[in-house]
Amino acid sequence: MNTAAVELSVIIPTLNERPNIAPLLGRLDRALAGLHWEVIFVDDDSSDGTADEIRGAALSDRRVRCIRRVGRRGLASACIEGMASSAAEYFVVMDADLQHDEEIIPKLLAAVRDDGYDVAIGSRYISGGGVAEGWTRSRHLFSRGATGLARQIIRGNIADPMSGFFLVKRGVFWAAVKSLSGRGFKILLDLLASAPAGLR
Repeated sequence: MNTAAVELSVIIPTLNERPNIAPLLGRLDRALAGLHWEVIFVDDDSSDGTADEIRGAALSDRRVRCIRRVGRRGLASACIEGMASSAAEYFVVMDADLQHDEEIIPKLLAAVRDDGYDVAIGSRYISGGGVAEGWTRSRHLFSRGATGLARQIIRGNIADPMSGFFLVKRGVFWAAVKSLSGRGFKILLDLLASAPAGLR
């Protein structure tokens, strides 16, 4: 039995994502080979059996956990609850819709663990990044505008503070957690705006 401490927790908020659970777990298993990791799904009481699907996977894989929230909802608060439940040193937040590239998680981890950064972001606006297929021109423009506004709020030169795919040190999360609003769906922006100054 592998008794090594979990180094990385993958935090995934879910709402009616049942068909994506098995493929996502397969992708994570391949991408994170060699790492000591777990995945914590935080399910907002999905009506399609998402939590049952996750629990079924957990029966054969102890790296899989499910927090099923009843009577409360919200992506940001789900991410906060997932991170708060973990003892890992690093947290990566991603969506369950299969749009985020799990293969870059080891690179995000290396940037924080080995290169001394506090946060590493899977950005849509840097070389190699991109948005999901099917985005209209107006959605592209809105996203760019919202990102520009977010940069002003955090007063930082961060390419994509609105990203839903990022990795953060445990200590950074806990330093910010009491100031987090927990509202809305842009948890990274909330975290960056609430964290102590001088993040790298």
